[in-house]
Amino acid sequence: MLATKNLIYICGLMNNKPVLHTILSPRLLDIYDVSNSIVVIIDVFRATSTISTALFNGAAKVIPVDNVAKCIELGNATLNSITAGERDGKIIEGLAHGNSPAEYPRSFVEGKTLVLTTTNGTKLLHMALKKGADEVITGSFTNLSAVCDHLAAQQKNVILGCSAWKDKFNLEDTLFAGAVISRIKEQFTVHCDSSLMAEDMYHLHKNDMKDFIRHTTHWHRLAAFGLEKDLEYCVSEDVANILPVYKNGALTV
Repeated sequence: MLATKNLIYICGLMNNKPVLHTILSPRLLDIYDVSNSIVVIIDVFRATSTISTALFNGAAKVIPVDNVAKCIELGNATLNSITAGERDGKIIEGLAHGNSPAEYPRSFVEGKTLVLTTTNGTKLLHMALKKGADEVITGSFTNLSAVCDHLAAQQKNVILGCSAWKDKFNLEDTLFAGAVISRIKEQFTVHCDSSLMAEDMYHLHKNDMKDFIRHTTHWHRLAAFGLEKDLEYCVSEDVANILPVYKNGALTV
């Protein structure tokens, strides 16, 4: 931990640029000091895509929770709310809705509060909060430009946090991290092999993204539930281009 803090501090002093790192699994978050960083929670399939879509379509806010009981409790206590979530890709018994972006058109979600729990993304978000992240935002291809514009404007250290799948590496979150890096790297110090790999992967596949994701483990897992259209939407750039920022217990625009 001390060595990582010193490296970030020294790199910053050398060129006065903020530092960017990519973590490929929530298990790696403890290695980094996030207290002076913006942490971008990335869960492309499907939590952060659903969050941006719901807010883009007029949801008042999204309350991300890390367990089912709390999701139900908050949903019951919150006026005009929708309880939603999944575990292992399936809607949880006791919750009204799932984690599909297609479930939240403006005609349904506008003005409502979405209380959401998911297998990976909401878990990592709460981990980052507990570690004292300076700011937490959520990102996916659906709001790529909004994320990049914000990070470039803030000029703070950045942690691109891949939610992965039950702590195991996945490709879709890493591809999104690479997309962010490719746009903003000139404004940051990036001495990070995971970031280098993520950017290279993105450049290799940015022109065939919808075909390439069919090879991923998560595609096969979720396609078994008939979610192919969901997954194609989740790698479509800027279709819900707003910035969800965590404040006062909820994500808002």
